[in-house]
Amino acid sequence: MSDLDIKLIPLDKSIQPDEEYDLRGEVCPYTFVKSKLALEEMDVGQVLKVILDHLPAVDNCPRSFLNEGQEILGVEPIDETDWAVTVKKVHD
Repeated sequence: MSDLDIKLIPLDKSIQPDEEYDLRGEVCPYTFVKSKLALEEMDVGQVLKVILDHLPAVDNCPRSFLNEGQEILGVEPIDETDWAVTVKKVHD
């Protein structure tokens, strides 16, 4: 796992997610595919918080969302095993 390049992004505490999607137990690429499908159902400007416990997904999901032109608002640990990735839908 030394190839991981997880970039911590503290979430502004004034931001409240519109939806939360718990993907603990899922692995790449399903974590991104499922979170992308959830984001597609949301309106532009809404915020999705994705809960992950698969470290490669914590690295890959934010990068994949950025590549799709979405905005990453936060990447931070919840506890010893779980992480929150918060993304804002910028476009359809």
